[in-house]
Amino acid sequence: MNYINVGVTLILFIIGYFIKVKKVTWLISGYNTSSKEKKGKFDIDKLTHNMGNFVYLLALVWAVMSVFTIIFPLQVELIMVIGTMVFTFVIVGGVIWLNTGNRVMKD
Repeated sequence: MNYINVGVTLILFIIGYFIKVKKVTWLISGYNTSSKEKKGKFDIDKLTHNMGNFVYLLALVWAVMSVFTIIFPLQVELIMVIGTMVFTFVIVGGVIWLNTGNRVMKD
């Protein structure tokens, strides 16, 4: 179980790195399938910066959940339920935050 959690954390961290640092936009769902006109409305630097930070945050949440499963091995099921709820909350909140306020659009 812990190997899977570490693997998920590493995958999320690597994806965040490629998006934020290497600016690999084809990893961003929705952007990669948009038309050229829609893609032209986005500021690539803002988009990759914010989306990379979002994926790093997801990796951090998963890492914290993984650490707690190691520290408290008798409470793994409870920790996984709470961790999954927090993970889901961060996803929903992050998607709403990224899609409001023109945070990733050109000025």
